[in-house]
Amino acid sequence: MQIKEFADFTGVSVRTLHYYDEIGLLTPAFVDGATGYRYYDEKSILRMQELLFYRELDFSLKSIGEILSYPNYDRNRALDEQKQLLLLKKERLERLIFAIDDAVKGENVMKAFDNSEYEKYKSEAEERWGKTDAYKEYEAKTSDYSKDKWNSIADGMNDILAEFALCMKNGNTPDSAEAQTLVKRWQKYITENYYHCTDEILAGLGQMYVADERFKNNIDKHADGTAAFMYDAIKVYCG
Repeated sequence: MQIKEFADFTGVSVRTLHYYDEIGLLTPAFVDGATGYRYYDEKSILRMQELLFYRELDFSLKSIGEILSYPNYDRNRALDEQKQLLLLKKERLERLIFAIDDAVKGENVMKAFDNSEYEKYKSEAEERWGKTDAYKEYEAKTSDYSKDKWNSIADGMNDILAEFALCMKNGNTPDSAEAQTLVKRWQKYITENYYHCTDEILAGLGQMYVADERFKNNIDKHADGTAAFMYDAIKVYCG
């Protein structure tokens, strides 16, 4: 779909879609280099659904971005938590509706405004998905990074990605010693520059490299199939 079609389909304005793209919350599946037209696909719809559920639950855009970018993000588990939050919200609205009738009768209905259970569950969910130990470590470690430091880190990552592409082109399999050595370097590089990259986190990152088109396209710039090769190599490395 072109952006106007996607906006009409999702009920979100074109201006909002431009803003979501600007902050990296929802990028188009494809941008025509000649016309600049933005196009969205089925994956865009799925991400928009998740985004809208969180917006309905009053999560900030910053929190939503952190949650959806979490390496081990489990979509089904997140949807289940969203359902629980919506049920709590529904119960509160029903309680308030009944409270109006009681208020008409002159009764004290202050308890109907109690939203502590919802806020507690929401806080726990946000903490679990958006403020993990890894994310806190990332914030602390990168807080004073200069522009040159970020550029240096990006160059280093691109160098390793290029080596993954070359390793694949040379006919090495994901379980080869060469590929496994690169995975180990990749994990070490993330730990040194971002946060402690455990095998569990690394496995989650590997899945994201093939599931998220933004990561896949960026990695495959080095050679088509590099993202899938990395995913398979990481899968072997993490057992």
